[in-house]
Amino acid sequence: MARQLTLVPAPADPLELVPALRAALDGTAPLAVLPSGPAAATAAARAVLAPGEPLEDGADLVVATSGSTGGGRGVLLPASAVRASGTATHARLGGPGAWLLALPVSAVAGLQVLCRSLLAGTRPTVLARDEPLAAALARMPRGRRYTALVPTQLRRALDREPGALAGFDAVLVGGAAADPALLARARDAGVAVVTTYGMTETAGGCVYDGVPLDGVRVAVDADGVRLAGPVLAVGYRLDPGGTAAAFGGGWFRTRDAGTLGPDGRLTVQGRLDDVVVTGGVNVAPQAVEAVLREHPGVADAVVFGRPDDEWGQRVVAAVVPAPGAPPELAVLRRWVTARLGGPAAPRELHAIPAVPTLHTGKPDRRGVAAALLREADTPRTGGRPTGARAPRTQETR
Repeated sequence: MARQLTLVPAPADPLELVPALRAALDGTAPLAVLPSGPAAATAAARAVLAPGEPLEDGADLVVATSGSTGGGRGVLLPASAVRASGTATHARLGGPGAWLLALPVSAVAGLQVLCRSLLAGTRPTVLARDEPLAAALARMPRGRRYTALVPTQLRRALDREPGALAGFDAVLVGGAAADPALLARARDAGVAVVTTYGMTETAGGCVYDGVPLDGVRVAVDADGVRLAGPVLAVGYRLDPGGTAAAFGGGWFRTRDAGTLGPDGRLTVQGRLDDVVVTGGVNVAPQAVEAVLREHPGVADAVVFGRPDDEWGQRVVAAVVPAPGAPPELAVLRRWVTARLGGPAAPRELHAIPAVPTLHTGKPDRRGVAAALLREADTPRTGGRPTGARAPRTQETR
């Protein structure tokens, strides 16, 4: 008899999910958590999760990806992969402990915080909206204490409560590339940051500070980083073609560019298919974003490409200005050129109030690009788009 997937909306209190998650880890009740958010995003997630269709063999959790590089997918995770990931994480961090949940439970990183708590036999603490980190830390039990954050959360917490961050035995940072300057700042503040690399297809982070977790294998070739081990998903929901293309021979093909050092440490350089080709030169948006965030006039940034008649594509930067005078395009071009070379320097600059994120907490680069393209196409009245306030824009050829 075919197994059916139980689809649960993300609850207001994530602890309500614990019994269903325990049953999924026991292999008795397959589970998927529907992300909250805009109706269109929720409908898209429901479509890929397909609760009315029979569930594929071997799956106990189905997690919808954010679609940060295209359309989202439903990833089929066996309970054994989730357990292997949690057990290896505790082994790397120095033993089981109590976890603070600060991420959405519809994404694998948030689910793993609950799963690790179940494996450790501890009750997770949920960071309430707008709650100071120090207050949440004070509610946690004594002993080893951990949390997981995306880089944006780490940056904000360092600005507001560096002392509270230093109270954790480990702060896992993943979901997006973390700037070296941000990590150095955290470590200087006494924060035990651990960078994680992985994805929903590997039940979350499986390489910590460049070193694979126990049982995980890493290989790098012309097609990018490949991962293997007990943490792998069994494929994609109702997508045998996509499963065959990404999974094979016990390996998952990430499509991320990377290198392995002499000591076997992995360095990830971004998506193979996420480059801006400008004047015949490949530019990695993540590298430009990292350099822009190091400028004192920039609080946050996303970078993408758009068509250009002369260059093929131009590098476009959307930045959140730091308090004070907004940065000038010419200044940021010189800043980026000195560090990455002229082709990486933005030719178009937009000032935005904040960087929107996907339900996973990753920056929504595609969403920013689409919004700015729509803005550029909106008829203007008196120098501003009709019915909207135009972002501050600067361009150069």
